[in-house]
Order: sequence, then C-alpha cells, then structure tokens
Amino acid sequence: MTTTIDRRRSPRGPVPNALTSGRLPRFFELYALIASLLVCGLVLAMIGFNLVGWLVLSAVVYLLGVGVLSTVVENRRKATDRLVRGLVVIAFLLAMIPLVSALLTVVGKGLPSMTWDFISRSSGTIFDPKTLKVTVVQGALQSIVGTLIITGIAALISIPIGIMTAIYLVEYATPRSWMARTITFLVDVMTGIPSIVAGLFAFSLFTLIIGPKAFSGLSASVALSVLMIPIVVRSTEEMLKLVPHDLREASYALGVAKSATITKIVLPTAVAGIVTGVMLAISRVIGETAPIFIAASFTNNFNADPFSGPMQTLPVMVYTGYKFPTQDIAASYQSAWGAALLLVLLVVVFNLVARIVAWFFAPKGAR
Repeated sequence: MTTTIDRRRSPRGPVPNALTSGRLPRFFELYALIASLLVCGLVLAMIGFNLVGWLVLSAVVYLLGVGVLSTVVENRRKATDRLVRGLVVIAFLLAMIPLVSALLTVVGKGLPSMTWDFISRSSGTIFDPKTLKVTVVQGALQSIVGTLIITGIAALISIPIGIMTAIYLVEYATPRSWMARTITFLVDVMTGIPSIVAGLFAFSLFTLIIGPKAFSGLSASVALSVLMIPIVVRSTEEMLKLVPHDLREASYALGVAKSATITKIVLPTAVAGIVTGVMLAISRVIGETAPIFIAASFTNNFNADPFSGPMQTLPVMVYTGYKFPTQDIAASYQSAWGAALLLVLLVVVFNLVARIVAWFFAPKGAR
C-alpha cells in the first residue's frame, strides 16, 4: 500500500479570510451617495435643474452604482443586502418628506401669531368710541380652553372603559367565549368608524335627550370617546398580553387574589405601554374637526361650560379661519396657522407628560 504525500508548501504569511476579503471601503455608501448627487446635479444643471428630478435621479444612480460595484468587488449576496438597505433608507426618507414639510410649514406660518395677546385673549371685536371704528381681534383662548375641556372629558370617559374592557378580554374572558368574540368584533368595527359618523351619533343622541340644536362640549366629548375607546382597548390589550404569565403564576402561588395580581403586578408592568396607547388615542382625537363641528358647533365667545352652548376648539378654529374668514382675511388666515401650531405644541406637551408619567410609574427594573 503506497501513501502519496503532498509536498506542496502552503504560501507563507496568513491565509486570506474569505469573509473579509473583497470588501468595499467602510464609507463607500456615503461616497457613492455624494458622487451620485454631484453627477446628477451637473447633468441636470446643463439641461434644466429640477429639485425633485435631481433627488429621484440621484437615488436611481446611487442604487445602480452600489449594486454593480458591490457585485463586482464583493459578491451577489452583499450586493443584494446593500441594495435592499438603500431601498429601505429611501423609503424612510420619502415617508419623512411630507411630515417634515408639514411641520416646517406650520411652524413657519404659525410662529408670527405666537404672541401672548393671541394666546391669552378670545377672538372678538373692539369698538373705539372716539374714532367709531370696529377692530377685529384674533385670539385663541376660547379654543385652547375648549380643546382641553372636550378632550379631557372624552379621556375621562374612554380611558376607564377601554382599560377595563382590555382587562376583561385578557385576564377574565376565555378566547372562545361568545362575549369576548362579540366585544372583539365590535371593537374592530368601531376602529374603522369615520369620525363624522361619531359626530352625527353624538348630535342625534343629545338632540333626542335635550332637543334641537343641542350643541355642547359634552356632546363633542361623547363623539370623541367613540373614537378613543377602540384605540385604548386595542393598545391596552396588546400591552397586557406582553406581561409574562410567570409573574401571574408566581403571584397566584403566593395566594394573592386575581384582582390584586392585576392591580399590583400586571398593570404596573404594562403601564408604560398603556400610557403610550392612551396618548396615541388622545393625539388621534385632539385634532378631529368634523365630529366637534357637528356636535359642538363653533363660536368666538368664551364658553367654559361643557353642558350648555357651543364651544370652540383649535381644529375647528383652523377650519373656520379658512372657511369663514372675517373682513380681514389675512388676519383670519394668520390666526388659523397660529391655532394649528398651538395644536401641534399641545400634542407634543401631552406626549412629554405621558413619557414622564410612564417612567415614574414603571417598575424599577424598566427605568
């Protein structure tokens, strides 16, 4: 039996690693993006520059260049990875364009109206007896107060109902019980209800109870609660499902009652997600115009009584400022943009408060 011995010597030095060889530079994608922007900008400058065309053409050239160079230098798998990552980044930037554009537009046009007089007084007219001149003044105080009152009452109605419904679905009801299936179906249906239908429902309900022209802040709050409840139920239900069952079983093993387990163990564990869901529901309804316009109408007079008379909110103020401007059209448009900026700032403040509350009440290990 003969044994063949391979006397070929391995090359001196370290053996190249197949996983790290043939790799493009670290910042290759950034360089490729800059080169695509420059090349496409020069080409379009000669035939007629267009911002949208420049961005679109640069994105196409960037993707093609990255895909081809990565295929040649690296391999097809890495080229596919770079190409898909580029598509994801481009899709993200496309989704951010309308958001950033709307935010910049609201800030740019609403910032000139953000004065203390605009915030601290209501819209109305001032009569000067000396000159016999009537001056229309623009203010947002009645809209700010109306927004806080209507949204606050809607939250007081919706949050307890939504959270307790979610607790019943997760903690008490069996998945196949007819009650749980019925509630889940109704919540799904309510999620897709148009906001104007909720306004018509509230207006019809209070018309039957009180009489014609039953405009009030309470009616608008009921309309908003119809829109808030399914969001609170769904978000709270998902957060409660994320709580590990081991925590419940450990509590039951110590002899703790089910109600105490829910209030002391389950809810504190899921409080951050629940608060986030509640704030999403509030942010969803605080900008509604149609249901409030139908149920509470609008007024320039200051009214802080939610049980009687029309009330004004910031979204309705934006709508009426453009739809029914005063004699000074420019001032009406300016106040509408100011109200829009106030609404954005109000949502930001609510979300910051929700973050602080969620952090404060969260378990120590989750902080």
